[in-house]
Formats: sequence, structure tokens, C-alpha cells
Amino acid sequence: MILIDGISTDYVPADDRSYQYGDGCFSTLLTLNGQVQYWEYHRQRLESCLKALHIPCPDWNQLHDWMCRVIRSDAKAGIKIHISRGSGGRGYGPPEETTPRVMISDFTYPDYYNDLIANGITLGVCEQRLGLTPLLAGHKHNNRLEQILLKKEVSQLGYIDGVVLDIHHHVIETTMANLFWITNGQIFTPALDQAGVAGVIRRVVSTLAQEEGWSVSEGHYSLEKLLSADEVFITNSVLGVAPVTRIRASEYHIGVITREIQKRVNVC
Repeated sequence: MILIDGISTDYVPADDRSYQYGDGCFSTLLTLNGQVQYWEYHRQRLESCLKALHIPCPDWNQLHDWMCRVIRSDAKAGIKIHISRGSGGRGYGPPEETTPRVMISDFTYPDYYNDLIANGITLGVCEQRLGLTPLLAGHKHNNRLEQILLKKEVSQLGYIDGVVLDIHHHVIETTMANLFWITNGQIFTPALDQAGVAGVIRRVVSTLAQEEGWSVSEGHYSLEKLLSADEVFITNSVLGVAPVTRIRASEYHIGVITREIQKRVNVC
């Protein structure tokens, strides 16, 4: 099902600024037996991006009601919430008064994710690099052209996913997830103040680590730092936490810390 401003339709006006310029944001959520997971974190992330883009927030209670109409009753499924600035005229400058447009859609759970969670994933390394965008870093805005090109690259190389670096050769994320790794019991994850998307499960893992007294270091790290790790795992909202078993020629065991984090974070 697709709802646009609460109406069942697949029609979006041609002057919608998300279509014209990628002017908006989105979030993808896991649902279990008709229940949304980590909704409040998703709402806060959407609100943060809308604030950065100077787009008015929708009525969150109304949006939640629309979301409940779309959710599948499957054991595992997902929904996507897409918010645009709404309709606007020609040119980059947004209208002074805008009404955000909300599209909510459902999707079936990717079955192969279950295998990735249990047995791990092999990652390539992208040759293309992310540009630095400090104005938008961390936000999941609607302009995803870099990610489209990166995903095409890893697919052509025969991988499901791949490590992505920025133009300064710092590890940022993968084409579909955030990255964590463990070296000598220390957890590391890339800083996302210049590029990348700060995912909801990344926040969940960081919060859990803080509560448990586990040390997490966030910074600008080289690929070599990642490749020399003892354990590696990736996170996204639908996948949850999945171990990495290989990056290029580097192999990794699915370690105790990764499995413990999976047990604590993955909701199913």
C-alpha cells in the first residue's frame, strides 16, 4: 500500500520538490507482527533532517496514524516514510510557505537478510569516493545519487555491499549500512560529521555500549585500521546487526562481542 498525505494513491505531482531536487528526507523502518521498531528514534532523525533543511515538520500523530494503516501483519516486514518539502515552483529557491508531503509505503522483508544475520556478509571496497558534505552529513536526505553509483559499482563486482570511503580515504560506511569493528576489545565506528548517514541502529548500538560501559571510539579512520580488526559488523534498520566475515582478502571470525550485540539489539 502507498499513502500520500493519508490518501491511497501512487500519484505525486510533477512539481513536487523531492522529484525536482531531492528536497526532503526519508527513513526505512522494520516492523514485527505489525509493530514498528524504534519509532521514536526514527521520528527524531526525520525531525533533525527536516530542521536542517528548513522544512516544517508534519503532524507526527497524524503521520503515525497513517503509518499504522500501512503496516503489514507479517512476522517481519518494513515501511518507508518519505517526506518532501511539497510542491514548489521552478528554481532552487523554495517557496516561503510550504506544506510537507508525506508518502508512506510498505514492503516485504528481504529473506536473504536472515542468512546475513546468521552467517555474515562479504564486503567489497568501492573505488568511488564520497564527497564531503558537512551541511548534510549524517542526514538521510532524498538526494541519494552517490549511493546509487556506489551500489552499482559493488553490484558489478559481484558483492551485496561494499565499504565506502570519502575523498580523504577515511572509512565512512557501506553502501547500505553503518560500520563497526572491534580491535583488542575496543569498539570503533566512523565519525559522520563530513559525510555518510547516521542510522538508527548505529544509535541503538552506541546507546547500548554506553549503558553497558563498553568503550566506543568514533573518529576518522583509514581502511587499514578497519582491515586489521578482530571483528566487524554492519547495521541498518531493517537488517539490524549482521557480522562481516570478509573484506577483500581479510577474513573475520564472528566473535563473541558481535554475537552479544546482535542478541541485545536485534529484535528478532
